[in-house]
Amino acid sequence: MKIPKRLQPLVDDGMVDEVLYQLMSGKEAQVFVVRCGESVRCAKVYKEAQKRSFKQAVQYQEGRKVRNTRRARAMGKKTRYGQKEQEDAWLNAEVDALYRLASAGVRVPEPFGFVDGVLLMEMIADEDGKAAPRLDDVTLTPEQARDYHARVIADVVRMLSAGLIHGDLSEFNVLVDATGPVIIDLPQAVNAAGNNSAEQMLERDVDNMRRYFGRFAPELLNTDYGKEIWALYESGDLHPESRLTGCFEHDTENADVDELMAVIDAAKEEERERQERARDAEEGDD
Repeated sequence: MKIPKRLQPLVDDGMVDEVLYQLMSGKEAQVFVVRCGESVRCAKVYKEAQKRSFKQAVQYQEGRKVRNTRRARAMGKKTRYGQKEQEDAWLNAEVDALYRLASAGVRVPEPFGFVDGVLLMEMIADEDGKAAPRLDDVTLTPEQARDYHARVIADVVRMLSAGLIHGDLSEFNVLVDATGPVIIDLPQAVNAAGNNSAEQMLERDVDNMRRYFGRFAPELLNTDYGKEIWALYESGDLHPESRLTGCFEHDTENADVDELMAVIDAAKEEERERQERARDAEEGDD
């Protein structure tokens, strides 16, 4: 196919030898399948800020560290330079998260480089070497659902042990390759220690997985791994090999009505966003 303008620098630099086809187009980026020597990889081309529908919410950016103090000050202002720096930090977040999580043993695509807003990374493939399907596109047996759920929860624990929370984990950003689930799409990854919404985001990620896998293995709907994982994290007892029970003792004595309403509102918003992602996914497949 004709080389997209944004991929031309990678071709010129010898990082990409051939653009094979476009895999998908979403609200954040377009993904192309490319050939790099003997390997087939993916090139994720991030859309420009004004063309993306995913909001760079302050909720996600809170707690992200910027080493350069001049950049940090600029990002706190609404100047053109500050907005550019903020955009660069947003784009680099996924690259940094992929390297960090791969080192922590989390099943994510292996990154190979980031050039001018294009992330070159491993292509997650199925048994036939084709692009792996999203979790939402597969039908699972109860045994597979329990197995995959356990693997994803284990990766959530490894992520949090490495200081990160996905922040937008759902069946739409987990791929299923020949050996199981692989977590993708991390530009909104949250710094757990520095974000006031970290607990809420972790529980939302885990609850999304519980609801999805619970379609195939209903007993999973009775688990509460999110609160259990966060309690271990807060107490300093969470580590990559933590043994979980899926149970959590809830405090029913002091119900906070405002907090309850916030949880309900968040659930409604998550469902609305889930439906939007489903529509985006269908449009990307057309």
